[in-house]
Amino acid sequence: MLKAMLQTVVLTAILSSSVAHAAYLNDAQKKQIDALETTALNSDLAYQIEESLTTEVGARMIGTEGDKRAIAWAVEKMQSLGFDKVWTDEVGHYQWIRGDVEAKVLAPFPQPIKALALGESVGTGETGIQAEVLHFNTLADLQAAEAGSLTNKIAFVSYRMQRSKTGKGYGKAVGARVKGAAVAAEKGAVGFIMRSVGTDNNRTPHTGITRYKNGVKRIPAVALANPDADLLENQFKRNKKVEFFLKVTAMRNEVVAVRGANVIGEITGSEFPEQIVALGAHLDSWDVGTGAIDDGLGVSMVMAATAHIAKLPVRPKRTIRVILFAGEEVGLLGAKQYIIDHKATLNNHMIAAEWDFGLGKIYSMQSGVGEAAVPAIAELASYMESLGVAYNQANKARGQSDMGAVTDKGVPAMNFAPDGTNYFDIHHTENDTLDKVDAKDLQQNTAVYTVFAYFAAQSAVDFRK
Repeated sequence: MLKAMLQTVVLTAILSSSVAHAAYLNDAQKKQIDALETTALNSDLAYQIEESLTTEVGARMIGTEGDKRAIAWAVEKMQSLGFDKVWTDEVGHYQWIRGDVEAKVLAPFPQPIKALALGESVGTGETGIQAEVLHFNTLADLQAAEAGSLTNKIAFVSYRMQRSKTGKGYGKAVGARVKGAAVAAEKGAVGFIMRSVGTDNNRTPHTGITRYKNGVKRIPAVALANPDADLLENQFKRNKKVEFFLKVTAMRNEVVAVRGANVIGEITGSEFPEQIVALGAHLDSWDVGTGAIDDGLGVSMVMAATAHIAKLPVRPKRTIRVILFAGEEVGLLGAKQYIIDHKATLNNHMIAAEWDFGLGKIYSMQSGVGEAAVPAIAELASYMESLGVAYNQANKARGQSDMGAVTDKGVPAMNFAPDGTNYFDIHHTENDTLDKVDAKDLQQNTAVYTVFAYFAAQSAVDFRK
């Protein structure tokens, strides 16, 4: 224990010393970073971009007309913001049409139910499904059910996601959404219903991707709004047989090819243009709401951060690249395609960061860089103090969402942790709209990304070592 304490003290002293004596930026560059922070904190550019995206485009699920509008919008917006290069890389998928859901309890106490098809669910057919419901508290309980025990039944998983600042409750809840239909089908079920993966008490169900297994019959899968899941649980408490009707008109057309695109824009580095600092967000959204939070926030802040830097009289040393990924919601399609398309230059990606979570201000930062680069991160952290961002020294960060796939290929990562306490009240629902955006929080978030991008591009630190 004493040895561990001494090691911690020594590490802290080293990091503090590194900050005190750092020379990663000279005095002029430090003044520039302060000026950029002030600009971002007083600019409404990120909000203007967010308002433009949600008003002029709205929902933008891959392969839809909204997605096509979003791609064209992003290209034009980057060009108008002064990006030096803008282009698109095609990303393919198949067609899925949401359709409608009719859901109701037939017995013991008839009630209509608010439900939404899970992403890429199959439909029920025109007549729908009428069957007994079997209740499971968790995905693990469903997995433990005996083979054949759900034959001609509908499986219901009622697990409620727990609220937290970090969003850690999502991981415990999302497994049922992703795997539940396939597990239920293996045991003979004809349908799968679940409590929405969300922390709200609104009568607005949450969508999100579900996955099927090859060789296992695909069954319709829907999420119930939290109050309706409560209602169904209460019916089970009467110890009576629960009968349910479900009609889903979703269409999964895997023979119909659709096209999306990663939209990529750069401001070119003045000394090392081949070296890339990558900022990411995903351009697509689900087809409910207007995608303001997921991930319009990320789109707006990385574009605005780069635009602020683009206005400087001299570009930073490295290239700053904004990647607006396609098809994140249906399986990180854009990230996977990006790795294929840019395989030859991934070693030139010096560090990467993405925003795809949270509503409130960023309160913490953590790197995933080479040990020799840690003192540079400590200096970066010193610039973030005035923004209220604490330094998590663990140095174990993996990129968020799409950038996770990129950083798994060896690209160093930087993660910024925002307050996600209320994020999953809105996530994947009709309520994901512009009014949920706090303009002041967005300014702080944009300032953080602006400071990070300038530091990473200007300091020329080898974050891989």
